[in-house]
Amino acid sequence: MRRAYNSVLTLPKIQACPQCSSPRQPHRVCPSCGYYNGRQVITVKSAA
Repeated sequence: MRRAYNSVLTLPKIQACPQCSSPRQPHRVCPSCGYYNGRQVITVKSAA
């Protein structure tokens, strides 16, 4: 009974961003380019 909850725990799903091809979670804004659903939602500053 105590171990019954272990089957429910899963890792977050990862998919490639269609704009920059970096890994991101589905239904989230891409942290590297700032795009969601084909539109730029946030402005991301470059690291350089």
